[in-house]
Amino acid sequence: MKAVNFENVAFSYREEDEFSLKNVSFSVEEGEFVAVLGHNGSGKSTLARLTNGLLHLTGGKITVFGTDVSDEKNLFEIRKKVGIVFQNPDNQTVASIVEDDIAFGPENIGVAREEIARRVDWALDAVGMTEYKQRMVSSLSGGQKQRVAIAGVLALKPQIMILDESTAMLDPKGRREIMDVVKKLNREEGMTILLITHFMEEALAADRAIVMNRGEIVMRGTPEEIFERHEELETYNLALPRIGVLCEMLKKGGMPVRYVLTPEELAKEIAACASK
Repeated sequence: MKAVNFENVAFSYREEDEFSLKNVSFSVEEGEFVAVLGHNGSGKSTLARLTNGLLHLTGGKITVFGTDVSDEKNLFEIRKKVGIVFQNPDNQTVASIVEDDIAFGPENIGVAREEIARRVDWALDAVGMTEYKQRMVSSLSGGQKQRVAIAGVLALKPQIMILDESTAMLDPKGRREIMDVVKKLNREEGMTILLITHFMEEALAADRAIVMNRGEIVMRGTPEEIFERHEELETYNLALPRIGVLCEMLKKGGMPVRYVLTPEELAKEIAACASK
């Protein structure tokens, strides 16, 4: 079943502005992990906010599990199904204690107290933050705060999680921690993931990738297919991930390896080439 479906979607922030999105069409299947790539201003964050009705589309149609997002009477249910984690975790904090912060969302939608307690414990366990339940949010590292932000969305029990540049303010270690959580949610919980990012390494975990430029989808395919078209990718100010750079260097050096996504796969490619 289609979790998200965009049909010829257009959007501009003001009538006199150039369109931020132009006739965008794509879909995400339930349980799929899709990465949306693009440089700043490409329209990828606008796409995220349209998905759960934070912005109102100018033209076209968006559905979430078949429900029309443009109909305001549907927004409450849609926002329970679609959770968004934004770039700055400090902007998403509403309580000083971790447990209270995660409980805030379920309380607002009328979840019973006993169920809220269960959801808080489940969400903390899912992001590996159980031992921080009673800690002050302000005492946490950037990566830990973002885990709490994810847990706050998880406590709403969404079917779809959108991460809108959620690792942009973190160091490499913090980014890896968050991506480990996201992959776990997708693979073990079956959660549909829409990852908005400009970090190419993060797209390696996705089933499919979409590249945006100036409000349009300009490339789509598996991460391998996208990275094989690296010269085209560079025209949109996007670079290969490090593993792709290694593959390209080996190719230029005369070793015909395939573009692969992990060091283990690259080691196999090198061994296969060496044995020929």
